[in-house]
Amino acid sequence: MTVGVLFEYASEPVEVRVDGTNILFKTLQSMGWITIDNIRLDYSGVIREFPDLEGADDWKEEAIQRFKEKIKELKTEKMRAKYITEDLKKHGYIPRFMQRKGFRPEAIK
Repeated sequence: MTVGVLFEYASEPVEVRVDGTNILFKTLQSMGWITIDNIRLDYSGVIREFPDLEGADDWKEEAIQRFKEKIKELKTEKMRAKYITEDLKKHGYIPRFMQRKGFRPEAIK
């Protein structure tokens, strides 16, 4: 079951789609859906989350790998969407709606 979450970040909509262990992101600036492998990561944000990566040459690749491992540990798409929602909230993303495939979008309170 696919789960979509719509966020607002600096008044720009950001959509996240969870389909199995595949996580896709879409913004107004992106030309379509992008994977975690192609997303821009902020060095300071990664270091806040993973202090042991400070000064590492491969900090981005390692952060992406850790994210993928965490996603695989979670059992369902709903659990993965909840994890992503909680994680992005820490970085200023405001969750607005969640939609499970085939159902109407639900406002996130």
